[in-house]
Amino acid sequence: MEEDKKEEITEIQEVEENNEGIKISNDVVAVIAGIAVSEVQGVAGMSGGFAGGISEVLSGKKNLSKGIKVEANEKEVKIDVNIIVEYGSRIPDVAFEIQNRVKKSVENMTGLKVEEVNVHVQGVKTEKDEEDTVDYEKEDKE
Repeated sequence: MEEDKKEEITEIQEVEENNEGIKISNDVVAVIAGIAVSEVQGVAGMSGGFAGGISEVLSGKKNLSKGIKVEANEKEVKIDVNIIVEYGSRIPDVAFEIQNRVKKSVENMTGLKVEEVNVHVQGVKTEKDEEDTVDYEKEDKE
């Protein structure tokens, strides 16, 4: 039985090394990166473009790849992440954590080598921003 396990492990390793026929979409990489970013403390949200916001509203689904741009070739990938940080968070620490988590998640799940993870801070979410939003929602309901 041990020999069967050794053969199975060898076969899996060969498949991983020879994944020439496997093409992973940039959208898949972006979703993996988006999930990793959403788990980082200090990230208030993703900063996507106008089109991303419209598609999210029309589809009713949360766009997990919002604010993420992926450039991939056969074995390497470069990822740009656009975030909004929570007020009071230490931006270098948040950015470093994002880089580590995105790199680890993408490499583990896809087998692609992550060359770069560039973090672009697009804004800071303050408590005042949340209060303003709530006030507008109350006015709309009345």
